[in-house]
Amino acid sequence: MADVVDGPFCRTRGSRSAMIFHSLAYLGFFLAVWSAYWCLPRRGQGALLIGASLYFYGCVHLWFLIPFAITMLVDFSVGVGIEKMPRRKRLLLGVSVVSNLSLLGFFKYWDFFAGNFNAVLATVGLDLPLPLLQVILPVGISFYTFQSLGYVIDVYRGDLPACRRLDDFTVFVSFFPQLVAGPIDRHGRLLKQVQATRHFDFSAVPSILTLGIWGYFKKLVIADNAGLIADKVFAHAAPTPLLLLAGVLAFTVQIFADFSAYTDIARASARLLGFDLIQNFNHPWLSKSPSDFWRRWHISLSSWFRDYVYIPLGGSRAGLARQVFNILITFFISGLWHGAAWNFILWGLYWGALIAIERIWNARQMPGIPSLVSIPLTFALSVFGWLLFREHDLSYLASHVTRFSSAIPAAEHAAALHLIAQISLYSLPIWAHGAWDAIAKRIAIPAVLVFCLQSAVSVVLVGGIMILRSERTGDFIYFQF
Repeated sequence: MADVVDGPFCRTRGSRSAMIFHSLAYLGFFLAVWSAYWCLPRRGQGALLIGASLYFYGCVHLWFLIPFAITMLVDFSVGVGIEKMPRRKRLLLGVSVVSNLSLLGFFKYWDFFAGNFNAVLATVGLDLPLPLLQVILPVGISFYTFQSLGYVIDVYRGDLPACRRLDDFTVFVSFFPQLVAGPIDRHGRLLKQVQATRHFDFSAVPSILTLGIWGYFKKLVIADNAGLIADKVFAHAAPTPLLLLAGVLAFTVQIFADFSAYTDIARASARLLGFDLIQNFNHPWLSKSPSDFWRRWHISLSSWFRDYVYIPLGGSRAGLARQVFNILITFFISGLWHGAAWNFILWGLYWGALIAIERIWNARQMPGIPSLVSIPLTFALSVFGWLLFREHDLSYLASHVTRFSSAIPAAEHAAALHLIAQISLYSLPIWAHGAWDAIAKRIAIPAVLVFCLQSAVSVVLVGGIMILRSERTGDFIYFQF
């Protein structure tokens, strides 16, 4: 799933992204940018960020800058055009939508649709295959496409004014901490910060460093170690149900730790440059229902689909049947956004069905479920969802789910229990972080004590990275989307 990195901060063979966050290259790059950044006025800071962001993204593959530049220039021009020619704003919106979705569709979905189209033709005896192009997917195209398209829709609706400076808009779309894997920030939040004068807040440094170190710990210690377990289990030709459970739990821990780690490092990097990116996760393991899960997981994407897909379809304004339809369509698109494969579509529909059932349950005024039951139940439902997400081969997935054996070798049973215990240990810091945040929301903690705790935690986390880091690390999982 990921390219191999030899050591905690060194990227070598098979590299797809030359400056992933947990590399010495990125740390050196960021230190150089940060040092020069605060010596410049706002316009100079913007120019530096543009150059740094294009260099950062171009280090992956230089030609990735071509579709990125097309998206940025088209949407900037469309935004200005909508304000200058309001009578043609629907046409201009169509230009943006067609341009964005055509680029995304070509790079991400052409081979998927062509392959399925060819399979359908073959079943009726026709041999007119569409070519499979096998183009490389530009890293982050799904993220920056949605961020830029969301801007155009906001301008079209009249919610916010169009950006009239290309340099400001370029910073908004290309800002390197969140360019590759989000969070997908909005015109009303990030662009306003781009256009404002920024000042460095020295008092925020302890919390920023703690956030960044926590992100590195989650990636290098929790996610990468959990990923080793998941990879071993899913490479097994015929895992027992208990061993499969161990693998799915490992992947559950891996994908949350991995993705939230990226977001934490991105937010810490942005805050050191004077920007506040949107929070993307809010302890999703503590969710009390499927809809609560999506209010806590990948918040920037789920809110994007809510505002630009679900609500325009009619949202919750129509009858119950139409609400269910809107939910299923929204989650179908969400699943497809994650990847050009049937398992992602199935995963999206699975979550759509869960939320539709919840909506029907509430509409029928059925009794509520106590938190002591709803939280473990929602977690279990999410774990099964990650099985659909992780396994691309649907026939292999079906054989896993339906395979029950009464005669499980004792050695395999013991190995599965050992892996479950191991992954439970890796998950403990995440549970502890959730507990700490819950306490901090209810109790006023003195600033001095917070500083001391942040310092102590940072020291412990750095020690943990040095001692417990995985021998193998790689790209963040969401780079593939």
